[in-house]
Order: sequence, then structure tokens, then C-alpha cells
Amino acid sequence: MTVDVRVLEEPEQAAAELLAETAVAGAQLALSGGSTVGSAYELAARLQSRWRDVDVWFGDERSVPPDDERSNYRLVRERLIDALAVPPQVHRVRGELSAELAAGSYDAELAGVTLDLALNGIGADGHTASLFPHAPSLEETKRRAVPAEPGLEPLVPRVTMTPPVFAACKLLVYLVAGEAKADAVARALREPDPGTPASVVRGLRTVFLLDPPAASLLG
Repeated sequence: MTVDVRVLEEPEQAAAELLAETAVAGAQLALSGGSTVGSAYELAARLQSRWRDVDVWFGDERSVPPDDERSNYRLVRERLIDALAVPPQVHRVRGELSAELAAGSYDAELAGVTLDLALNGIGADGHTASLFPHAPSLEETKRRAVPAEPGLEPLVPRVTMTPPVFAACKLLVYLVAGEAKADAVARALREPDPGTPASVVRGLRTVFLLDPPAASLLG
């Protein structure tokens, strides 16, 4: 496993370029929600508008219907998929179901899938996807998707991919912006600690794309 830290004025642009480069036939991508990644999705759609035979998954999702404003699927659809000339095959977490049912369905659908790229964020508490500090899901070794208890606002149940899925990913990208995330970023780059899930979750290659405020506490 290798870790690469890049401090950039526009990390969203770098994330968009990685997405566009990876979005070729047969690629398996896991996307996430959040305002920072939303900008990256818009840029990626401009760089590569044809995502033919690409499979898009979700690193996590809230237990809400797909048209709910809190839905990661809705954000990805509005900021990326709707802007593409040729859309990908989208594997949506069925957030309108209970978290337990949706996780079981997603776990089965992910069987045999190896991600080429996963785009993740890091919360101010150090969580990534819906893997929250000290959550039992951090110890999961067999299931590919599990239900997650609400860890922060909005307080709704969630479904999340598990550490083994990310560990097998060819390239895991952390996209982080803002001084509010600086402490979490610094902790994520120390020794693995279940109190900071982003320090535990790694891909075969892991790249941190940070703006200067997010990187301000790095030595």
C-alpha cells in the first residue's frame, strides 16, 4: 500500500482529472456525497462526457428516497450523471428501504466487484464513508456493505461499504478542503486508530488531495 499526499490550490480539479481518466469501459468507481466532491463531479463531466460501460457505486448512502435532498445518489445524479452525454451503469443503494435490507441487497450486488477508484471525503470527526469513530463496522472482514447508525447530522440510518472493499480498491482518493478538516486530516495520516476511521481505511494506493487549509496541521 502506498500513500501520496498532494497539497493543491484546487484539489477538486485534480480529483476530477482522476475520475475522468478512470472512467473508461469496464471501470468500477465508488462515489460519495458532499459539497467538495460535487464540484469535482461537475468538472469531471466536462473533462469526460462519455462514461460508456462504466459502473458507478456508492461508498455510502443515507436511508432516504433517491429524490431526497440528503441522498448521495441525488447529488451524484444532479452534479455528474445528468451532465454526461453517455451515462454509466449506476448501482444505487436502495435508501428507501430499511438500512438492514438495503445493506443486504448491496452486499450481494457487490459480490465479485473490485473497485478501480473510490472517491471519499473525511469528516471533522475523522469518519469516511459512513464508517464512524469506533464503529463495529471498522472490524468487518466479510461483508461488503453493512448498515450504519447515524453518526452526525442528518441523523438518519445509513449504509456503508466496509474496509475490505476499500482495501482492495486500486486507488482510494481522499478529497478534503477547509481548515475545519485540518485536525482530522492530520490524524488520518498518523498510525491507524479506530477513533479516526480515515486513518484505517486505505486502498492499494491512497491519494490525499488537500487544499492548503486542510493541510495546515501537517508537519
